[in-house]
Amino acid sequence: MKVILLQDVKKLGNKGQIFDVSDGYARNYLIPQGLAQEATKTRLKEIQEKSLKEEKKKTSEKDQAEKLKSILHGKKLVIKVKAGTGDRLFGAVTSREISEALSAEFGVSVDKKKIELEEPIKHLGHHKIKLKIYPGVQADIRLEVSPE
Repeated sequence: MKVILLQDVKKLGNKGQIFDVSDGYARNYLIPQGLAQEATKTRLKEIQEKSLKEEKKKTSEKDQAEKLKSILHGKKLVIKVKAGTGDRLFGAVTSREISEALSAEFGVSVDKKKIELEEPIKHLGHHKIKLKIYPGVQADIRLEVSPE
């Protein structure tokens, strides 16, 4: 009997996969436990349509990420902050502040979680920041932290 897995099943497969299993295993264990459903023509067609929609969504997200990369890659961003002696800042420049500055300067929204900082910036000067926009799509920007 062909079944479609509704959840991950140990030693069998992952959610959404289609398997040929014995009738007893399907009727007595997989289907009653809610782990699988019988693979009929309509259900197979639904899964195929759902996978096509997901594929289109992923390609459109990647296209948007590529556009964002073309806008931001290699650009220079200047943030003015209060600084003390020895080029030390009062506080720090965080990914949230960088995200806000990007939206103000270039008119694009970048989630603060996609801005890769090893630690908050606590010194004046030039810094190289990496933006992980989408898996496999990264943009590098130059950040200049200057005193007010």
